[in-house]
Parts: sequence; structure tokens; C-alpha cells
Amino acid sequence: MLEKLKGVISATGFIVVAAFVLRMAYCYYSLGIRGAALPDNLAYGGETGAIAAAIASGRGFSSPLPSITSGPTAWLSPIFPYLLAGVFKLFGIFSYKSSLIIRTIDMAFSAFTCWPVYAIGTRAFGKGVGAASAWFWAFLPDGVFYSVIWTWDTALAGLCMTLLFAATLQIRGRTKLSWWVGYGALWAFGAMVNPSVLSMLPFLALWALWPLRQQLAVAAKLALASGVIFVAGITPWTVRNYVVFHKFIPLRSNFGLELWLSNSPQVPDTFAGYLHPTDNPEEAAKYVRMTEIPYMEEKQSEALAFMRTHPLDTLRFFFRRFEDNWIGMWDAPADMWRYMPPFMKLTLIWNCLFSLLSFAGALLVHRLRNEYALPFTLFMLFFPVVFYVTHTSGRYRYPMDPIMGLLTVFAIAYPLSLMAKRASAPDRPAESAVGIG
Repeated sequence: MLEKLKGVISATGFIVVAAFVLRMAYCYYSLGIRGAALPDNLAYGGETGAIAAAIASGRGFSSPLPSITSGPTAWLSPIFPYLLAGVFKLFGIFSYKSSLIIRTIDMAFSAFTCWPVYAIGTRAFGKGVGAASAWFWAFLPDGVFYSVIWTWDTALAGLCMTLLFAATLQIRGRTKLSWWVGYGALWAFGAMVNPSVLSMLPFLALWALWPLRQQLAVAAKLALASGVIFVAGITPWTVRNYVVFHKFIPLRSNFGLELWLSNSPQVPDTFAGYLHPTDNPEEAAKYVRMTEIPYMEEKQSEALAFMRTHPLDTLRFFFRRFEDNWIGMWDAPADMWRYMPPFMKLTLIWNCLFSLLSFAGALLVHRLRNEYALPFTLFMLFFPVVFYVTHTSGRYRYPMDPIMGLLTVFAIAYPLSLMAKRASAPDRPAESAVGIG
């Protein structure tokens, strides 16, 4: 196992370095590192930056609205705000130096994602697809853009989700207890980074355990050990929330607001972003006056009432967010095409192509009866569902992009490999093997 791990690290090391250098170059170009594009004391990171600033200032995990001092919060999971707070503590709150440091860390998270991408591709499709997929991720525009521009948990969440997917493929059917303990710990860490990864927990964990269904006692022991470690990992944060808010909040408190921003009479198309407390002074004042939990409960109640009384509007918003998740816009492309600048047209074409190829890859994996087909399909179907209900964004889909990249590469590589084999041996029947390279 150790030798195999060393081999994977060695094979991906150059790709990781290349990915990091590319992100640094984009950062240099887009943020003007050669000059002074980001002056000191310019707030960044939205709610993440605001909470981190409060921690670094000695006010604890609080005040999620930028430039507004309020009470304690559970708006976000704790790991990334504390990471950013540590950077602020060492290099200054919202300083130019802190901005460069945290963006460099995010770029490293994004670059290291090449490693689990390679591991997944190699295990499921062969070394050729594994290496090509790692290179694909290194150069994928979204993978570069969000790790540089967004001071958020986006890049770390993407790394965690890809590691969890790789770990699931590795651990499937195995009975080594320490592996399952580590698996539970990894899920707990991912939840503390961004709870969206938990949308895949029941599907991936059950798939990993399924080969052990004939050994129920063993499977139960492994599931229990992994589950206990997972619960132990999230319990301190849950206890903190209960002590502070006198309410059971296992991970985050802001679901009610996110639901209301996308399901209310004020929603123009898919999302009423102008009503977000970070942008709307009236809502910010209301949040401070009511305090966090009553405010979130009111928003959730209003959203659910709207969804009950306006089912057609709710369904329309749902499908427009579905469209936005996969092609990057909610309006009909045919209606908007002639008004779009060339860059937006290229972006739309790429989004459509990327999504179509990733779904084609998932379908192809199933038709070939690849043993790893099910987790890929479940991931494509279920990970974005919570965003169809709330609201969509390219950075929310970011944790999907490494897996979509794998499926895209396979959708291209497999037919090309068959064509090459037929050209080199026209009289030999086509092979049905899935592995490439």
C-alpha cells in the first residue's frame, strides 16, 4: 500500500506543480501581484472574511456581515474561517499580505486536487485516463478561476469531495478497521469545511459497504466505527452551537435564509440576491435586531409558506436553477445569444460541452458495466439537488468539477482508444475492456 501511494504521488507531483504555477500566473495577471491592486484594509471573503476578522480581533466566531458587529454565529462551518483568522492574526486583518497568503493556500488546495483525480481515474479507467484527467483539472478554467478569485472554502471543499470519492473507491469491500476509521474522520473534516459534501455520504458509504452485505457482522462493525468517528468529529461544533444558541444546529444555521432568497415573491428569476443581508441594509439591520436564529427561522417559515402556496413558481425556479447549474445561465440560450458578447458565447459553449460530455461519460461507464459506474452516476444526479432548491453558482458546483472532468476525459478517451485499436488491428474484434492506458 505504501509503495503504491509513493507511486501515485510521484506520478502526479509534476502535474500538481504545473497546476500550482498556472494558478499563480493567473493570480499575478488578474490581481496584479506585480503592483498594488489590493490595498490594505479592503475587505474580502464576504461572510467568511467577516467571521475571520471577528475571530482575529478577539470577538470569537461572530459577526458574519461585513463591517457590522453582531452576536455569535453558525452561519458557516468553522474550519475555513478559523484558517483565514489564523492568516489574519499572523499577517494582518484584510491586509494585502494576508490576501496573497490565503489565496496561495487556496491555489495549493486546488492544485493538490490533481492527486485524488489521478487516483480515481487510474482506479476506474486506467492510468492513461488518470493522468489525462489530472492534466485536465490542472488547466480547467473554473478550477483556476475560483481558487484565485474567491476567498472562501471553495477550493478546500473541492479537494475534500474529491478525496472522499477517491477514498470510497479505495475502501469498497475492504475490512481493515483503520481504513474505515480514517474514512469517518475524512467525512467529518469535509463536513466541517462545507456541509454540502454530506449530500453524498449515504450513497457513497452504502456503495462502499455493499460488497460486505454477506458479512453483516463485519459490515456493521466497520460502519459503526466509521460512524462513531464521524459523529465525534462534528460533535464539538454541534455542542458549541447548542450552548450558544440553545438549539440543535449540527453544522450551519443559514439554510432558512438561502431557501428564502430563492423561494419568495421577490425572486425575479432564480435568486433575490439583492435581499441578502450582506447587500441589503434593511435586511442587515433586521438580522442584527432579531439575532441570527430567530431571523433564520422566520426566513425559512416564509420560504416554506411560499413553496406551499406557489407550487408552479417553485417548480419554475427549480428548473431554472437546474439549467443554471449545468450551462451557467437560466435564460433560454437561443433568446440571449445575439445579445451576448463573444466571451460569454464561448463560456456558454464550453459550459454546455463540459456538461454534455460529463453526462455522456457517466452513460458510457454504465453501458460498459464498469464496476465504479454507480458512484459516478449518483454523484452527478444528487450532489447538486440542494442547490436546485436554494440557489446555484459556479463556485457551488466547483466540488463537482473534478469528477465531471474525469467523466469528460473518459467520454473522449474511450472512443479514441477504440478507433486507434481498430486502425492498428482491423481484423481483431473490438475489446470491451474499460481501462485505458
